[in-house]
Amino acid sequence: MSNVFIAFQANEEARPVVEAIVADNPDAQIVHSPGLIKIDAPGQLTIRRETIEAQTGRPYDLQQLHVNLVTLSGHIDEDDDQLTLSWRH
Repeated sequence: MSNVFIAFQANEEARPVVEAIVADNPDAQIVHSPGLIKIDAPGQLTIRRETIEAQTGRPYDLQQLHVNLVTLSGHIDEDDDQLTLSWRH
C-alpha cells in the first residue's frame, strides 16, 4: 500500500489543522522540515472540519486549507465536512 501525504507551511495557522489531522489519523507520521510540515499516512488520510473546529474553537471552512497548503499526493474526495486523500485500487 502506498502512502498519501499532505504538506503545509509551518506557521500558526496550520498548527491546529495539523493537530486535527493527527488526532483523526493515528497512523499518520509528521515530518518537520524548515518552513514545512508534511504528514504521511499509509493508504488514506482524512481531514475533518469538525475536528479542526474543536482544535480552534471556532467555525472552519475546509477551503481555508488551501491558504497554507504546499502539496499533496493521492486522489482527493472532498465535501464541506471532510477531505480524504487515498490511493484507489
